[in-house]
Amino acid sequence: MGNRCDLSFLFSPLEPSAVVKHTATSVVTIERFIIEQERMFPDATGELSGILYDMALAGKMIANKVRSAGLADILGATSDVNVQGEVQQKLDVIANEIVVKAVDHGGRLCAMASEEEPDIIHIPEGFRSGKYVLLFDPLDGSSNIDVNVPVGTIFSVFKKITRGARGDMEDLLQPGRRQVAAGYILYGSSTMMVYTTGQGAHGFTLDPSIGEFLLSHPNIRIPEKARYLSVNDAYEQDWPEPTRALMRRYRGLDGQQKALNVRYVGSLVADFHRNLLGGGVFCYPANSKSPRGKLRLLYEANPLAFIAEQAGGAATDGYGSILDVEPTELHQRTPLYIGSRHEVGLVDQFPLPRFVAPGVPERRSGHQPPIPASAPVGAA
Repeated sequence: MGNRCDLSFLFSPLEPSAVVKHTATSVVTIERFIIEQERMFPDATGELSGILYDMALAGKMIANKVRSAGLADILGATSDVNVQGEVQQKLDVIANEIVVKAVDHGGRLCAMASEEEPDIIHIPEGFRSGKYVLLFDPLDGSSNIDVNVPVGTIFSVFKKITRGARGDMEDLLQPGRRQVAAGYILYGSSTMMVYTTGQGAHGFTLDPSIGEFLLSHPNIRIPEKARYLSVNDAYEQDWPEPTRALMRRYRGLDGQQKALNVRYVGSLVADFHRNLLGGGVFCYPANSKSPRGKLRLLYEANPLAFIAEQAGGAATDGYGSILDVEPTELHQRTPLYIGSRHEVGLVDQFPLPRFVAPGVPERRSGHQPPIPASAPVGAA
């Protein structure tokens, strides 16, 4: 909690009279909403607010690129492969550059890390170094952009913990429980930004006519009763038996509950957003092809887990809370079950065996042991 003590001005629980209402006669921009909260805390420096403003600006710029992708020559793949071993899409590269340039000069960050870059991104010489670090996935689901499926930007903010003037790897490799802010920007039928600073999750929708994010979803709460299951069934043959049994439970095939409706877009942000608002669970289990899981702990799982918990949901890797995992590398992968608390809680009723596939770690409480070096680690 010490990492968040000076950040509570951002969306702390308020009495109804203190909350800025979004009505037909009161248009609440993202900037106004933050300013109204900041006034309640005279000691707030505004630095975290600045990072959120910068990410909102980056989101507007990326949204513009996504909207014009079919007209400009920015669809399709490049000839490059990123650190994940994936072919980079043109919009991946553009979105990554937009985020970096939107935040590297403000004096609020001391370091960054991107899913698209192999190592730490240092603040350029000549710019002031701040007290926060930013980790981000510039364009999640970008392989779907060619077919006009919603994509998104995901980000996570930590407070600097080292003493040096500039940030280093230790500042970036912190467990998700220490996040001071996290969010995502969804580029779909509308552009929406959802984020939390540890005191609830709030959503803002971009009004293209005025170019501003307006408060549209204050204090988001994920429905307790889930409606949807989001999972890629193509990997069922590669799942261990406990995972298959869990999926049968979600589908109501074991007679223990009503079946969930299966909805899977293949874009994490889009699937998570639907389940956040409508109630549901997103699952990307470990399997024999990807025994460490597929999704990235720092760029995807941690920030969305933070939002989920703040909205009344939960997130686990099948061994414990996602937010308690101690990261060991920038591009660490993880299994992920995230969404409505009850459905995520069912994971514990189907404990993984000692080895669900060659190299998969034992069930843990707290921290997941590293996978032996001889284990086959691959990306599906």
